Amino acid sequence: MSYIYSDGGRTAAGMKTQTDCGIRAMAIACNIPYAEARKVLKEASKKGKLGSAAIARGIYKEDMEAALKKYGFVRKSAPKLDGRKARYYDLPKGRIVAHMAKHFVAVIDGQLYDTWDSTGKMVYDYWILEGANSFKS
Repeated sequence: MSYIYSDGGRTAAGMKTQTDCGIRAMAIACNIPYAEARKVLKEASKKGKLGSAAIARGIYKEDMEAALKKYGFVRKSAPKLDGRKARYYDLPKGRIVAHMAKHFVAVIDGQLYDTWDSTGKMVYDYWILEGANSFKS
């Protein structure tokens, strides 16, 4: 299986950073502009575990969760499988932000969106858009 290259609108927003996987994943999964995702994650990080809006070195999953809750996303544990770890293709259909080892990625209806091929990484947990808040891209 492959991935679809997407910078989540980073280039269009005039940003050049390479350490922005959480921002990209949120922008893609929530179908919002990169700048909006960046702003919401900075606010969540400032109020949350990081205690600062300086997200250039990463985002705590607790801060990602607080940001995604505003858009109707709910955290779920990765599926338990016999003999192997869960990967992105094991996740349910829908709009998802998956938490991998030191990485966040968008998965929409089974398709991974990233700036590099992270298809081999294990999924720890994920957030999925549920219920009446669901929308189409």
